[in-house]
Amino acid sequence: MAKKALIVGINDYAPVGAGGPDLRGCVADARDMANTLHVLGIVPAVPASMRILTNANATRANILSGLKWLITGAKAKDVLVFYYSGHGSQIPDPSSEESVDHMDETICPHDFASAGMITDDVLRQAITGLAAGANLDVILDSCHSGTATRELANFTVRYVDPPLEQSFFRDANPRADLRRLMGRGAAARDAVVVPGLNHVLWAGCRDNQLSGEGPIDGGIRGFFTYCFCKALRATYPNVTRGRLDSIVTPAVKAKNTSQTPQLEGTPASINEKVFT
Repeated sequence: MAKKALIVGINDYAPVGAGGPDLRGCVADARDMANTLHVLGIVPAVPASMRILTNANATRANILSGLKWLITGAKAKDVLVFYYSGHGSQIPDPSSEESVDHMDETICPHDFASAGMITDDVLRQAITGLAAGANLDVILDSCHSGTATRELANFTVRYVDPPLEQSFFRDANPRADLRRLMGRGAAARDAVVVPGLNHVLWAGCRDNQLSGEGPIDGGIRGFFTYCFCKALRATYPNVTRGRLDSIVTPAVKAKNTSQTPQLEGTPASINEKVFT
């Protein structure tokens, strides 16, 4: 059984150094996730099994190449993890296939301003070749909302506005709600059953919310990643995804009441033990 992880954390957005829409806690988040996966024996800390992309190395091309590496050769029962901590955004869906809001949710690589964002459609396409029975957990600590990045009381929002060429059409056609990145529609529950989904999605917030980072234990951390890693360390290996979600959600709310994590998957994947 293969165990592999692609871990992305971006504080420094192009241009390198001061000047981009920079964050502060995402590289620390990536380190925390990599260390948690390693110490729990989920994914070994060796380059053949774990790839880490941070800051200027986390380009659009490198992230997509890393996703291809992650799923290539995967077999049933393999444990695969894609983790991303950084800015999220939305752009108008040119195909209008997003029936709920006509928007594509995105993650923002280091060079998104020149190379473009990575949309939910591109992410789904990147994992369409995943072998049946392989266990892929996609974990995203980023915003999927329609409010520009701004400082709030004691925390920073992980959202970046797209350029005017795209944001104008979004703002001129307001919608009631947004789909979560790679999700299938708004829902009121923390765990959402999505029949036929070939992966499990862990989102740091719901479709119409903001994911935040702030001071935790003497450093800056993403609220969702911190609570996820802490809960996983306390419960693994005897915890289902649904049970882990039920622990993480109130822990995040206790630190930041503006976001509610979201779990999506099939009934079987939600009820099975995580990372097995």
